[in-house]
Amino acid sequence: MNTSSGPGHDSSEQVLGVITSERRRLINVAYRLLGSLTEAEDAVQEAYARWYAMPRRQQEAVESPGAWLTTVASRICLDLLGSARVRRERYVGEWIPEPVPGRGEWIGGPGGGTGTVPDDPADLITLDESVSMAFLVVLESMTPAERVAFVLHDVFRYPFAEIADIVGRTPAACRQLASSARRRVSAAQATAVTGATSGTVGTSVTVGTSVTAAEQAGLVRHFKRAWEARDIEALVGLLDPDAAMVADGGGLVGAVLRPVEGGRRIAQYLIHMADKAPGLTLLERPVNGRPGLVAQHTGVTVTVAAFDVTGDRIGRIWAVRNPEKLRAWAESTGPGRDMEPGGLTL
Repeated sequence: MNTSSGPGHDSSEQVLGVITSERRRLINVAYRLLGSLTEAEDAVQEAYARWYAMPRRQQEAVESPGAWLTTVASRICLDLLGSARVRRERYVGEWIPEPVPGRGEWIGGPGGGTGTVPDDPADLITLDESVSMAFLVVLESMTPAERVAFVLHDVFRYPFAEIADIVGRTPAACRQLASSARRRVSAAQATAVTGATSGTVGTSVTVGTSVTAAEQAGLVRHFKRAWEARDIEALVGLLDPDAAMVADGGGLVGAVLRPVEGGRRIAQYLIHMADKAPGLTLLERPVNGRPGLVAQHTGVTVTVAAFDVTGDRIGRIWAVRNPEKLRAWAESTGPGRDMEPGGLTL
């Protein structure tokens, strides 16, 4: 966008409005690329910092500030994805994408209902199937270049010519990257349909499940009630025999370090956990756009659980306990925020 230097105040205000309005889209792109709300916000902030660090003349020479910001933010994400693989090899236990709450969870928060740009990046995430926990977990199985090409093209409809400029490859190569990523998604869908498992438990998921949100909400509600009632047989009946549960504590709080596999083993583990966590409150809440559960202790969110449904049973549970991934869910910020119920080891 070329701006004149005449009555420059109006033109600079116009450019400022354009780049400010891009923040929602940039956060949405970065979150899907990184699977971390915190890292997405950092990437977008870095992109803006680079824009403002440019001399005014260079800014005025940019034809489309929005496209420039998208390119820069995506390149930052690509670099972060490469280093993330190394970091996650040292991660304590399983790594699960950072969950985001449903809109109702922050509608009254900063910027909520005021018409202003919200302060909380969680308020900028558009909730659809491309942010379901199942979909994000499949994205984790892709190479950084595959993930960038697939997300930008298949989710956000960017042309391969623009993606090529971001990943430093030809448009034809980017087309191949997206095609390879689609095969990974198709393989995950086929695995979920057959109930088979391959590779790590975390990548055998349903993507674009045919189960409606209302049907999943009903299953999650029954699951919550059975758990609260310590009814192990009811839990077993709600879980697929080949179900798997993965927990993420990041080494900061207690969490099972390996996936728990098998419906009965999961039910037994959950009953054991409930007995060791008196005072735990379970709340039905949307997690990444799908019905899920939030566990609180003395009003503080300590676990966010996302579910994937296979047929009429729960096939996967992802339980995020790492407090650094629960900042968007915090309902209190006092000294008790870092406390966790004794013995809770989901």
